[in-house]
Amino acid sequence: MKQINYKKIFVSVLWVTAMAGITVSMAFVSRSEKNVMVKNINVSIHNNDENLFLTEKDVKDFLSARNEPLLNSSYKSISIPQIEKALNSHPAIENAEVSGDINGEIKIDVTQRTPVCRIINLDGESYYIDAQSKLMPLNDNYSARVIIASGFITEPYARRYQFSVKQIKENKIFSELSVLDDVLDVVNHIQGDSLLTSLIHQVFVNENKELELFPAIGDHKIIFGNTEDLPEKFNKLKLFYTQGLNKSDSWNKYSTINLKYKNLVVCTKK
Repeated sequence: MKQINYKKIFVSVLWVTAMAGITVSMAFVSRSEKNVMVKNINVSIHNNDENLFLTEKDVKDFLSARNEPLLNSSYKSISIPQIEKALNSHPAIENAEVSGDINGEIKIDVTQRTPVCRIINLDGESYYIDAQSKLMPLNDNYSARVIIASGFITEPYARRYQFSVKQIKENKIFSELSVLDDVLDVVNHIQGDSLLTSLIHQVFVNENKELELFPAIGDHKIIFGNTEDLPEKFNKLKLFYTQGLNKSDSWNKYSTINLKYKNLVVCTKK
C-alpha cells in the first residue's frame, strides 16, 4: 500500500493558502489605492537644457484647462492613461509618462520635442520640423535657434501637421509638390557635421525646387541643386572652404559657389 506523503500535502496546503492571502492582499491594496487622494503633482521636464518650450507651470496649466481637477481628487475619479494621452497630444511634447503612487503623488515625466529647422513657406507661414521629422508649431514664449528654410515651399502647417516628413514623401499626391524631405535631408547632414553647422545658417528653395545655401560668413550663395550625391557635394564644399578660401579676403571674393557639377566646384567672382 502506497504511503501518503503528509509533508508534501502540508507544503502544498501552505502554498495555496499563501497565494490566496497574497491575492486578497493585492485586491485590498488595489481598492485602497483607488481611495487615495492626490496630494502633489511632480513634473520633470527633459530636454529643457536645449529648448524652453515648456515649464512645470505650462504642464499644470494644460491639465487644468481640461476641467479635470487632479489635486485633492481620488485616484478612482481620474484616469492616468487619459492624462498621459492628453499630454502626448500637446504640440511641444514628444513623450509623456504618468504614474501615481500610494502616497498620493502623481509623477509626470515629459520629454520636449526637438526642432531641427524652421520652415517659412511661400505664404509667410512658419513652423518647425522636429528630430522625429514631424511638423510642430512655433512657440509664443521661445524661438529655437535652428537653420531657417524659406522660398518656394508650399506646404501649409494646418493640412500637414498630422504627417511626418517621411509620410509626406511617401504620399503620391503630397510628394509631387513637397520639398520638405529635401530640406530635411540637407539640414540633417549639416547638423551631423560641426564645420557645416558653424557655417550654414539658411536654406532657400528656388522656383525650380533646387536648394541654395547661405553661410554665416561671407557674402556669397552656395548653389546646391537637388539632393542627389548629397555627401559628395558637402565634401566638395568643405574642401573648398578649408583649402580654397584660406586667405582672409577670399570669403568675399565670390558671389556664387556652385556644387551641382560632378567633381567640380564652379565659382563666380564678383
